[in-house]
Amino acid sequence: MHPHTTSAAPAAAAAPAPAPAAPGGPVDLRSDTVTRPSAGMRRAMADAEVGDDVYGEDPSVRALEEHAADLLGHEAALFVPSGTMGNFCALRASAPAGTEIVADTEAHIVTYELGGLAALGGVQTRTLTGLAGPLDLAEVAAQIRAHSIGHNYNMIRTSALAVENTQARAGGRVWPVERLERLRAITDDAGVVLHCDGARIWNAAVALGVPPRRLGELFGTLSVCLSKGLGAPVGSLVVGDAARVERAHEWRKRLGGGMRQAGVLAAAGLYALRNHLDRLAEDHRRASELAATLADAAPGSLEPKLVETNMILVRVADSGAFVARAAEQGVLVGAVSPTTLRIVTHLDVDDAGIRRAGDILARLLATDQPTA
Repeated sequence: MHPHTTSAAPAAAAAPAPAPAAPGGPVDLRSDTVTRPSAGMRRAMADAEVGDDVYGEDPSVRALEEHAADLLGHEAALFVPSGTMGNFCALRASAPAGTEIVADTEAHIVTYELGGLAALGGVQTRTLTGLAGPLDLAEVAAQIRAHSIGHNYNMIRTSALAVENTQARAGGRVWPVERLERLRAITDDAGVVLHCDGARIWNAAVALGVPPRRLGELFGTLSVCLSKGLGAPVGSLVVGDAARVERAHEWRKRLGGGMRQAGVLAAAGLYALRNHLDRLAEDHRRASELAATLADAAPGSLEPKLVETNMILVRVADSGAFVARAAEQGVLVGAVSPTTLRIVTHLDVDDAGIRRAGDILARLLATDQPTA
């Protein structure tokens, strides 16, 4: 954590309309990570006041960290290059080497971060299927190997319970606030930290109709992204109390994540937090409309009622072949399993792009039904 001093950053201008895909160009729905900085964001980056962030002297970085900490109801925040580094630093700040982190079987920290917690941090993960639901929370509580369990020196201790909100591999599903509240009570009782992989916590807050602070204050630590639905080109934040963020800062340095005149990047993140939060509702609306179009074309391939944020999961016979055919027709989508597509709406695809994608994907789906 930097020795923060309050810095007054100029208020950003109102966000411009999203830039549509070029006429005739591909509609890219692979992920909300493919977004490009808007004109207003680029101006904020160009005008950013900078300093050496390793010395704690970059005013734009400090402004971003202070704003994010306040937005999520915590004491401090730390700017890091990526969400993977953010999760690692936050969790390692709470989990000593030789302990474990409990997470959902499909969690990003388990599936997509190359085992970094074990390979680099000396911490293992243990998974529970259905942590995000429908696993009974009494069972979750029973699975935490709390520090208070006798003096069994052979048993590994649980240091943290990690949840992902929204849950990417579940199609952007949102954790209900009530379930998170109960998990926080369970972890507090057990003396472990509740961590949030909040890469898309902004989407969760918009979907639930609550301020980000309502979700942020439920966790001991968070890692939140700026480079997905918010449209910044790079960056995430570790958020928590001052002591944990200070330990995360040490891990950022140890991993080579210290940056110098990082205010150019931080300015993009600050612009995104000030201008792009509320507009996430547009991405959710477009995802619901696209899902309805695809469900009409191929009944049974997806359930529109399960589209809670900006992601759609679609069942097909062969996802690799479908992705290739869609690309040939000018729509880029992703595959998350041999028979499952993932489609993600974002600020760079407008209503016209969604209609175009819907027409093409619906036509392809109508002739490509998954086997029973």
